[in-house]
Amino acid sequence: MKVEDSSGTPSRASDTGLLSDYGMGPTSSQTLVLASASPRRQELLKQIGITADKIDPADIPEEPLKGELPNKLAGRLATEKAMAVAARNKGSFILAADTVVAVGKRALGKAGDETEAKAYLSLLSGRRHRVYTGLGLILPNGRLLTKTVSSTVIFKPLNIHEINQYLKSGEWRGKAGAYAIQGLGSLFIRQIQGSYSNIVGLPLFELSTLLNGNGFDVWRQSDLTNPEQ
Repeated sequence: MKVEDSSGTPSRASDTGLLSDYGMGPTSSQTLVLASASPRRQELLKQIGITADKIDPADIPEEPLKGELPNKLAGRLATEKAMAVAARNKGSFILAADTVVAVGKRALGKAGDETEAKAYLSLLSGRRHRVYTGLGLILPNGRLLTKTVSSTVIFKPLNIHEINQYLKSGEWRGKAGAYAIQGLGSLFIRQIQGSYSNIVGLPLFELSTLLNGNGFDVWRQSDLTNPEQ
């Protein structure tokens, strides 16, 4: 199966059976399936007036492959999530995403416990890091588009009191890198470069460009521009 990134450059996917198994659904479909249970991603979609017709999380392993770089990890997981969900939602737009925090070549996923979260925050303290979100969009006709977006975040130096209080808040749970920029974690952030929504978990500009350019009219589907829908 051929996969295209947002620039239209062909690349090779691991699952060669998607198009033959998927069939050719109607290209006029405007049904959107979100392959994520993340409340943050649902809220970001609602910021542009989009409510997914169905929430269908993908249940796949998220461990990095040996030697896999963080940006490649985010892109691969988004693709695999989209493909897993597309198999049971043919003829719809399938949107999947995966966000990875990276310090150099090291990927920081979701901390498994408080000890790991503390280690992540200590590592990020006073440093610059990148946040990658991979997008996987499968069109109603089975075509897969991918895009990985990068933003830079600069943390202020953190003291042990700040780290411990943040851990007590529990906000770190379920967050890549063990912090949330849209919450108390914003107190740690001195500067960002790039997309804010990408850091939260869904780069809205890049996503809307993909959707609008491939048959899903964001303006027409938006609840904000069509309040009677």
